[in-house]
Amino acid sequence: MSEQKQAQQQVVIVGAGMAGVQTAVALREQGFTGPVTLIGAEPHQPYDRPPLSKAILLGKAEDSAFDVDFEALDVELRLGLDVTGLRAADHEIDTEAGPVPYDVLVVATGAHPITLPGAEGVPGVHLLRTLDDAVRLGPVLERRHTVVVVGAGWIGAEFATAAREAGCAVTVVEAADRPLAGALPAEVAAPMAGWYGANGAELLTHARVDTVETGRVVLADGRELPADAVVVGIGARPATGWLAGSGIALDLSGAVTADERLRTSLPDVYAVGDCASYPSARYGERLLVHHWDNALQGPRTVAATITGADTGPYDPVPYFWSEQFGRFIQYAGHHADADELLWRGDPAEDTWSVLWLRAGVPVALLAVGRPRDLAQGRKLIETATAVDPARAADPSVPLKAAVR
Repeated sequence: MSEQKQAQQQVVIVGAGMAGVQTAVALREQGFTGPVTLIGAEPHQPYDRPPLSKAILLGKAEDSAFDVDFEALDVELRLGLDVTGLRAADHEIDTEAGPVPYDVLVVATGAHPITLPGAEGVPGVHLLRTLDDAVRLGPVLERRHTVVVVGAGWIGAEFATAAREAGCAVTVVEAADRPLAGALPAEVAAPMAGWYGANGAELLTHARVDTVETGRVVLADGRELPADAVVVGIGARPATGWLAGSGIALDLSGAVTADERLRTSLPDVYAVGDCASYPSARYGERLLVHHWDNALQGPRTVAATITGADTGPYDPVPYFWSEQFGRFIQYAGHHADADELLWRGDPAEDTWSVLWLRAGVPVALLAVGRPRDLAQGRKLIETATAVDPARAADPSVPLKAAVR
């Protein structure tokens, strides 16, 4: 794109989380000179989310604002502003404060937590997605309340960890037969169930919530759990309701179906982060990745496509981490179509890894307290380098030394 054309191009980014902020930063880093407006629904300075379930929740930090000087970047911030619609024919978005024109639009609205049916509006029921949510939950931990966590996914486990650290009595209720049922195979997730009890939290599996009332949770089998507070962590959905009727293509989950350069079905509109899926040639399927690293990496592709410095298709090895019950867990890749699973170490121990292969080539790796496995395994996945399964299954052999 010529500098003259750039100077006239108005880029509007909707969503001031990691994906939106990094898109603005990447545009400037890649030499974009036109006006950039970043619109956020929350009134707070844009902030990072991972500390919400850790340092901020435990009162060890007041906020996690991004270290970005928006004024120096010449990025206009419009915060506390809800976007209500998109009119592509007019190249305008609708907001509570009136229409905003765009030449290029970036949709970075992230995801909304799924609420528990019947629990909305009940006193003491919390979600954990925003800074305000974390601030509201701080006093719950300070008072060492009896807490019921609904959902044994990543967020549920991280909140349970923080609540136990604060001295709360914690019961985690999970409808499936194991924690992380939607994320990991049974044999990999099963050892993690023991982490709860070992850290003083009770994990109830095959446990469905019937009703949530002030002070208690009633399960479908009639059991009653006392609860000063209930924290719901049962997943998230792309925050794309405002795109209804816009003509933008969404999948059944509500995610924007972006292409390999994160362009949407509408001209001049891109989508990045938790609200968008993209086609992965690496894995032969469309991926929707609700993790921090995707919101960090995707914006570079968006900015490069907008500026004409096309860096090729967006197809990273997905990556995320979690800290729970004194363990540092990392995952890289996508294991859905693997045909072999290798254990590196004993899951009864404090540290171990699992490597997934397809036709002898690593496609995913989960590391519990083994960051070197993760670093080396991630490189093997990125380069599609085959390994000797016998050597790769030996935890004393570095993964890079298991190459065929």
